[in-house]
Amino acid sequence: MWGQLVRSLSPSSLIAPRCSTNNYLSKGVFFTSRVTMSLEEAKRCAAYKAVDEYVKDNTVVGVGSGSTVVYAVHRIAERVKAEGLKLICIPTSFQARQLIIEHGLILGDLECNPRLDCAIDGADEVDANMVLIKGGGGCLLQEKIVASCAERLVIIADYTKDSAKLGQQYRKGIPLEVAPMAYVPIKNRVELRFGGSLKLRMAVAKAGPVVTDNGNFILDWSFPDDKEYDWNAVNREIMMIPGVVDTGLFVDMATKAYFGQKDGTVTERSG
Repeated sequence: MWGQLVRSLSPSSLIAPRCSTNNYLSKGVFFTSRVTMSLEEAKRCAAYKAVDEYVKDNTVVGVGSGSTVVYAVHRIAERVKAEGLKLICIPTSFQARQLIIEHGLILGDLECNPRLDCAIDGADEVDANMVLIKGGGGCLLQEKIVASCAERLVIIADYTKDSAKLGQQYRKGIPLEVAPMAYVPIKNRVELRFGGSLKLRMAVAKAGPVVTDNGNFILDWSFPDDKEYDWNAVNREIMMIPGVVDTGLFVDMATKAYFGQKDGTVTERSG
């Protein structure tokens, strides 16, 4: 799936020259849908603004995963070429690694670069308190590790990811990355303690479940949305269950979020 996304979104021919709703061509496909165009333009505008404001010369940058990050990497490559920036890019997934390589950027790792100046990543949802749901693409563990090593975590997203509370717009639940042998006990314990339902995420192009870059399974927790949560406490309690590797809850981690709007403007929120 990510290979198709990289091939369809990363070429420079995809990027429109400015934040607008003009139609454009990508790989011979002409995009005419207003909704599709406005979402892609919104992603691009948010990504470009974040890169222009946070990526500096002689720094180490974490590169997140997902469709919006494709635009961020393209902008980073543009600035490296135009301004001669010296950067080291740390990937959060196989997809991110391929983007870095394909754009001719310097690829690094946490073993040699354990401290990052900033990480730029997407999110499935951001609430009013800057709590994030991440992991819709299955990369939550590496995303959280890289984010934890960064001085600043910068989130880029379109307007559909901006919510007053978690679950308002993103209805696929909170991902939990779990050890394969423990997925049933974890499912039962979370449902008993917090309610809702957990489903093992199934693969699309293979038989059986999704297997993460780290060899784990993912449970998607559809939590009850009729009550208020202390997400920090919920995250800590779930993390104490044996077999839980990490959760898609990012609490008190994001420095700033950029949301691209339908009209090409970008709104900001600080953590």
